[in-house]
Parts: sequence; structure tokens; C-alpha cells
Amino acid sequence: ERPERARVLERFGLDYCCGGKVALAVACERGGVQEAELVSALSAQDDAPREDAVDWSLASLIDLTNHIIAAHHDYLRDELPRLSFLTEKVASAHGARHPELLEVATLFSEFRTDMESHMLKEETILFPLCRQLDAAVVRPRAVCGGTIANPIDVMEAEHENAGDALARFRSLTNGYMLPEGGCNTYRVMLDSLAHLELDMHQHVHKENNILFPRALAREASLPSAA
Repeated sequence: ERPERARVLERFGLDYCCGGKVALAVACERGGVQEAELVSALSAQDDAPREDAVDWSLASLIDLTNHIIAAHHDYLRDELPRLSFLTEKVASAHGARHPELLEVATLFSEFRTDMESHMLKEETILFPLCRQLDAAVVRPRAVCGGTIANPIDVMEAEHENAGDALARFRSLTNGYMLPEGGCNTYRVMLDSLAHLELDMHQHVHKENNILFPRALAREASLPSAA
């Protein structure tokens, strides 16, 4: 409902996408965050002038899936090859002094493969089902084993894997901090990985916490076909 709150949660290092769906107190305890401090920061954000942000919980499933592709999938299609080049180049140049970069490059190669496969499945299977539900007057007869919950379960599991990889990138790079002697390419790689993490958090949040629950609710609301 309030997308601008994401900035506060990011600043406190709290994962609201894969690690969402828990009480604020639990998230604070897990993240080592003072709940009162976080609530104060959220209140300050709420008092600030609101951005002209779209409340995607009110959009049609058609508009929401189109937005996710345009805003996040297209970004990944451009960024994944670029970051593959950067992680490999930096690992080659600095891996002897910073062996953790070799793991970054290897892990990113796996992350890219997984995300490209993930997006393909969403765009050819899950998102068309969401659009079909949006326009349907009765529940579709055969939707991936009888319910859209099946492909959603697969996508959520893959989101968890992606979240683990993003957390590992942050850990391996010491919070995307440039070490002494790091070159400009190294700096660009770190900045790009940090931006990737932020975009992925927004991306997965829109799917896990908005699109998927709404698609499930829409399916449940439709009468069965005669």
C-alpha cells in the first residue's frame, strides 16, 4: 500500500520480499534492528509528501504482469549479461588478492541462468494464467494440475533461491564496499550488484506479496465450469 516505505526497510537491511510475511517485531529481531527506531523512521516517511506511486494492489492482474515485465524483467534482460561481463572481468583482474571475487563470478553465472529460466517460465506459463483469470467468468478447467497455486509454489521457491544468492553477493563484497586498490570497473560492478539487489527486492515483493495472493484469491472467487 505504501511503496515508499521500501526505502526505510532497505536502509535498515530488512528483506520485505522473500523475507516478508512476518510480523515487524519478528523481522526486527531477526535483523538485529531496534523496533522503536524502525517504527519512528517509518512514521517519518509516512509524514513526508507522498510520491506519485501506483498502488499495484488495486491494478488489474493484466496491468500488474505487464508492469513487472516492463519494469523488472526487461531490466534483468539488459543487466544480467552486463553483470556477467563485469563479475568475470573483476574476478580475473583482482581474484588473486580477493579470492571471494571468484565465488562472486561463479555464483552470478548460476544466478543469471536461474533468473533467465525463471522469467521465461513466468512469461510463458504463470503470467498468461494470471491474465486469463483476470478476464475469466468461470474457473479455467485445467490450470497446471488444477490450480494456479502449483506454478506459484515453484516461482516462490525460486525466489527464495534468488534471495539467498543476493544475500551472498552482499556478504562476499562486504556490503558492496570497494576495497583499497579497487579499480573503477570494480566500483561499477559493486554499484551494479547493489542496484540489482534493490530492484530484485521490489520485483519479488510485487510478485510474492501482491500478484500471487491476488491471483490465488481471484481463482478462488470464480465458480467452477459446468
